[in-house]
Amino acid sequence: MKVLIVHAHPEPQSFTAALRDQGVTTLQGLGHQVQVSDLYAMQWNPVASAADFSTRENPEYLVYALEQRMGVKKQSIAADIQGELDKVLWADLLILNFPIFWFSMPAMLKGWVDRVLVSGVCYGGKRFYDQGGLAGKRALVTVTLGGREHMFGEGAIHGPLEDMLRPILRGTLAYVGYEVLAPFVAWHVPYISDEARRDFLLAYEQRLQGLVDEQPLVFAQLAQFDEALYPLS
Repeated sequence: MKVLIVHAHPEPQSFTAALRDQGVTTLQGLGHQVQVSDLYAMQWNPVASAADFSTRENPEYLVYALEQRMGVKKQSIAADIQGELDKVLWADLLILNFPIFWFSMPAMLKGWVDRVLVSGVCYGGKRFYDQGGLAGKRALVTVTLGGREHMFGEGAIHGPLEDMLRPILRGTLAYVGYEVLAPFVAWHVPYISDEARRDFLLAYEQRLQGLVDEQPLVFAQLAQFDEALYPLS
């Protein structure tokens, strides 16, 4: 299996980075090929703009998704985007590895999504969910956060973590066709003991060892809807 880990944390010594390293060690130990995109170390540019295209289909008005389609076809898309897109297309499994910032992913990672999951390749028209451009691939979200587990769930102060991650799990990964696995969550990590952190690393190792046998989360399939995307009765 070919694995791409996209890592987004500003501190190289963070526990999120330790999870990344555990992922690399475990997956390579299982015989898988692994590439890592460390966005902060790469000084990744998260800003989607007209500068992402050396030539434009419409130089007067920027429709970013349409320019992405033509940019890939004409090889006029920015080199940093093409390099990451090549990794995405190479990988059978994508792991997004990040801390929760404000109930979401860091801006650095959001900018990677905006710029790399390009229209015309990863999605477009009715090429989404099970018909998305990345169908047949799998994705795993690995997150760290400061909150305690009891703060998340039905009736909890923050609500279910799944609701918080919905724009990522469904609106991003499932939308472009990935089979999305249940997220791995390391709770309360800035405040727990080293022993508790080691327990999370061990749990992550065990999770990755059994990943190939996991069933993905269930999302919409286009066969459940008519041509106008109304649900079939």
